[in-house]
Amino acid sequence: MAEKIVVALGGNALQSGKSEATAEAQLAVVKETCERIADLSEKGYEVAVVHGNGPQVGRILLASETAKDVTPAMPFDVCGAMSQGYIGYHLQQALRFALAKRGKDIPVVTLLTQMVVDQKDPAFQNPTKPIGPFYSEAEAKELAETKGYSMKEDAGRGWRRVVPSPIPTRIVELDSVKKLWDSTIVITCGGGGIPVLETENGDLEGTAAVIDKDFAAELLAENVEADALMILTEVEKVAINFNKLNQENLGHMTYAEAEKHCADGQFAPGSMLPKVQAAMKFVKANPDKKAIITSLAKAIDALEGKTGTVITFA
Repeated sequence: MAEKIVVALGGNALQSGKSEATAEAQLAVVKETCERIADLSEKGYEVAVVHGNGPQVGRILLASETAKDVTPAMPFDVCGAMSQGYIGYHLQQALRFALAKRGKDIPVVTLLTQMVVDQKDPAFQNPTKPIGPFYSEAEAKELAETKGYSMKEDAGRGWRRVVPSPIPTRIVELDSVKKLWDSTIVITCGGGGIPVLETENGDLEGTAAVIDKDFAAELLAENVEADALMILTEVEKVAINFNKLNQENLGHMTYAEAEKHCADGQFAPGSMLPKVQAAMKFVKANPDKKAIITSLAKAIDALEGKTGTVITFA
């Protein structure tokens, strides 16, 4: 029986820091990314794809706010939906092409996905999720003063706007994902999903937040009973003492070891920390399964146990 894998794609799988932040440049990167996803399918893995949207939703929001005197600005949740649509379009187009080259006629579909979050989630009082482009410290201070944005330094790379990042509690379109799974590669929970609040009468209302795509992928992996949660990022392995002389790359972590490293502040918030936390959440709920954090290029090697950081409960 084929292994079921939920793949979470990091920002480097969608856009390169070396190229312009254009749709055309994104598509070029996505084509390379989809070659690797097609390799997973060719190896016999059943795959669903989750992706982030931090830079993209930030730029959509910025464009909308800049043009507010010409056309009404879009609410944040609508901007999130727009990012789901255009990133998903690029992924499904490129993935269908990559699969066809391998002689595989597998449908690929982007499912616009809503994620229920709790209005009482403490994240709403402590914004942490980076969105949009990087700024200098001076530019960040000006944006905070003129627009009221929450700005934070992001892992030594510059300053970015941050928004609430609540933990998702339910995937609204989960039944559709399950029905499609056996026949289709589904791109779902894009950008972490569109965050919605559930009212007392059961209605759903969008809210201004960005759900971390790693926690969205984890919830999906739990709900579809995946064999593994695979989080793909820029590095081959998780490291402690990152970027220091005593950096140590980790091939394996138990839940307890990961918990200690998190408590010791080894992983940067908004960067490696949510990846490790999502992996921990998955193996705690599924003690007989594993989560893997590795680079896009090493995905198959990691699944075969040759590299990457494997997180298990014990």
